[in-house]
Amino acid sequence: MNRFRTALATAAAAALGLAALAAAPAQAAAQPAFLSASQMPPSSTPWTATQVFPGVPENGGVLCAPYKIPAQNTRYREFSTELDTNGVQVTTVARTEADAVKLVDTLRKSLAGCGPLLERQNPGLHAVSAYHGKLAVEEGAWVYSLDTADPQIGTTDIHLFSVGRDGRTVTLVRWGQMGDLADAPLTGFRTTTKTAVNKLY
Repeated sequence: MNRFRTALATAAAAALGLAALAAAPAQAAAQPAFLSASQMPPSSTPWTATQVFPGVPENGGVLCAPYKIPAQNTRYREFSTELDTNGVQVTTVARTEADAVKLVDTLRKSLAGCGPLLERQNPGLHAVSAYHGKLAVEEGAWVYSLDTADPQIGTTDIHLFSVGRDGRTVTLVRWGQMGDLADAPLTGFRTTTKTAVNKLY
């Protein structure tokens, strides 16, 4: 009887081991995918992309939403061109879908109110935030812009942002360069956003 029990235990352990090995690739494949450099909005010089890093970018996240995205279960990739056009994608997997919905709401409020907040924090700076609509992709994606001008330095910058969700997973994409909204590839950025959300899984 003892030998029989030992044989059963050994067989069960072996089965569990095989199951774990089979599950490992599936778990790895379940990680949200990221944009590639070629999927950023068209630019006059080629985009390059870093590897995907764990956590959030330096300074706690991205402009307009610092410290809003938790570092746990979060990864990011940064993008750049030779002409100082840059971008980042930050993706986080929330504990529950309800948590993901709350995070999307938090990020949307931060992006919508970014201009007035920056003006309060930086006297003399002119900053305007604008909402550019919702995209029909998975559970939705929302596009915003931030147009800033610093008269003292004589610089103008434009940033585009989007927040999208697929189930428990939230992704934020930012694009930025010198110039104003008229210089921004808004149509191309919408395409990039749809690709980012569709590509998560």
